[in-house]
Amino acid sequence: MVSRLLVVPALALLMSGCVSAVLDVPVADNKANQPLKASLISDMSRKKMTPADPILIRIFKDESELEIWKRDSTGRYALLKTFPMCRWSGKLGPKKQNGDRQAPEGFYQVSASMLNPNSQYYLSFNLGYPNKLESALGYNGEALMVHGACSSSGCFALTDAGVAEIYSVVREAMKAGQSSFQVQAFPFRMTAQNMARNRNDPNFEFWTNLKQGYDTFEVTHRPPKVSYCGRRYVFDAEFEGGDPRDPLASCPPLLNSPDPAVVARGEADARKVETIVASGTNITAHAYTDGGMNISFRKLLKNRGAAALAKQVSLDDVPISRPEAALEDPHSSAE
Repeated sequence: MVSRLLVVPALALLMSGCVSAVLDVPVADNKANQPLKASLISDMSRKKMTPADPILIRIFKDESELEIWKRDSTGRYALLKTFPMCRWSGKLGPKKQNGDRQAPEGFYQVSASMLNPNSQYYLSFNLGYPNKLESALGYNGEALMVHGACSSSGCFALTDAGVAEIYSVVREAMKAGQSSFQVQAFPFRMTAQNMARNRNDPNFEFWTNLKQGYDTFEVTHRPPKVSYCGRRYVFDAEFEGGDPRDPLASCPPLLNSPDPAVVARGEADARKVETIVASGTNITAHAYTDGGMNISFRKLLKNRGAAALAKQVSLDDVPISRPEAALEDPHSSAE
């Protein structure tokens, strides 16, 4: 244990400010119960949140980022912190079958029983893939996680330090009574430009459906109610006879009207997409070899190599998964 304690500050010095304190994480055996970082508590206070307030998580593959949102004193959710993602695998698009290396895209609900304090990747929580819609569509796979280290075969790896912070925020919200929290996993930030960039992708119709949930949260800053019918997600809808039971069946009649502000946002973005396409602007989609890595970690990988990065992001030196593919990630042309 002593030798591991000595390794942490030595490795932190290697970072030279590129990614601050990657291994700034306790090595105590009781890692799942480590207190919230003082900086997180300070941020919560400044943003009129408390550790007990409910949370929501959003994940963006293309940007390799994870966001934690928290309910504030207004009753709406505000962004607490954005974490750079060290590794995800597969390509943009939903996960459909076990072994395809795809990290999932969709809406998930995570309960306390899905938290794993004894993960082989420091700490983790299960996303709950496949959800009800995915199961009905015949998609399969298991143990799709948000976890530590920088290795993925269908999961989202946030480094040991990153997942330790996330886990502590999740734990405190659930201790205070939040029975489960929503995770929204997207291929990219669903802006008009990104939709235009990916308009020719075979997953575009699916992504248009996900964008309805994205827009709902962007407008309301509250977790949307998620239903399944007509082989798609339906958001903040009330149906005759209650929530649909069969995700593949046609949607029952609605009892409420869509939020006009959400509809207006979607229509405005659709017009922007048409304008971008009509302008002839040369925008192309990113073609991933096998998953992505946030630019901050990609620079470290390029400059110092996979073995050094593994030491900097994992107390157990978990190897970086497919480092060559991570370096081929074309996310930023400015590197």
